[in-house]
Amino acid sequence: MTRRCRAMTFAGGEEGVLAPELSGGFWLQGGPLTMAGLRGRPVLVDFWDYTCINCLRTLPYLVEWHRRYSPHGLVIVGVHTPEFSFARRPDDVRRAIAEFGIEYPVVLDADYAIWRAYNNRFWPAKYLVDAQGRLRYYHFGEGAYQATERAIQHLLLEVRPDLALPQPLPPLREEDRPGAVCYRVTPEIYLGFLRGAVGNPTGLVPKQAVRYRDPGLHAEGFFYLDGPWVADEECVYRPWDALETSRVALRYTAREVNLVLNPLAGQPARLDIWQDGAPLSPDCAGADVRWDDQGQSHLVVDVPRMFRLVANGDIGHHELALATTTPGLALYAFTFVSCAIPGWEMRLQ
Repeated sequence: MTRRCRAMTFAGGEEGVLAPELSGGFWLQGGPLTMAGLRGRPVLVDFWDYTCINCLRTLPYLVEWHRRYSPHGLVIVGVHTPEFSFARRPDDVRRAIAEFGIEYPVVLDADYAIWRAYNNRFWPAKYLVDAQGRLRYYHFGEGAYQATERAIQHLLLEVRPDLALPQPLPPLREEDRPGAVCYRVTPEIYLGFLRGAVGNPTGLVPKQAVRYRDPGLHAEGFFYLDGPWVADEECVYRPWDALETSRVALRYTAREVNLVLNPLAGQPARLDIWQDGAPLSPDCAGADVRWDDQGQSHLVVDVPRMFRLVANGDIGHHELALATTTPGLALYAFTFVSCAIPGWEMRLQ
């Protein structure tokens, strides 16, 4: 389960419980490490997944905290626990590590061993451990960046009270401001038959190539299939021998839209995109969108990852339509990004 935001939580102070070990994973970078071997240094354990938009939005802060505080003793450990089965592949996670400039240690928790040891339930999740190995703070979801950085500084100063530390990072986005109030957006929409919020009256037929028909009327929070699709546990994908175009449509409320995609055939796949009945224009297109010579907006899906489809200038209600003729193109989950309401601020206690 992904989590947008929650306040930084105090986990018991100097009497906090010992943090669980980091055993059971495959170290991709900077390891293997153990909690016992890290005694004497504060540790930030970050559960993340490279397909999760909420995780990706926290990474710039983590990268900068590593740069700022690793010389003073902080150790950040990224625990990559995959939400989807393809994200268990080490090479794909290594590609994401390089793409996002992550230099701190990362362990691939493909079998959820570390996740279960921490009794974790959310992406992203951060656990701060003091120099004695005790769990002191935790935070689920985005947000509370300045509070988290102050907690990091507090644990560093417990070890070395003479440290001269900088002011916490200013918010990188308007919605990261302490007390910022954001618009409600469409919740995450999964497409596989185990969790899929399909709006077609027939529902999803597992593991079979089915010719679906879009009913035409769309309710927000659901996706609607048209043409040939196969519904798998985690995704829907275009059948290998289909002739008719495969389409999906949905209504949404958000500023930005992202979609997790996977070219199952191992070759680049094309996905055409329309918003409100027209191809995307440059002022509302996500960072991964391209245009062909006819002006049709589309994605080229070359590797399994999250793709940025739409980046509207503001929050709004829209209809999104997608189409593909590439066999094996798989769609896993839509995610939606909000923005801060101008002039609104929650009073923090």
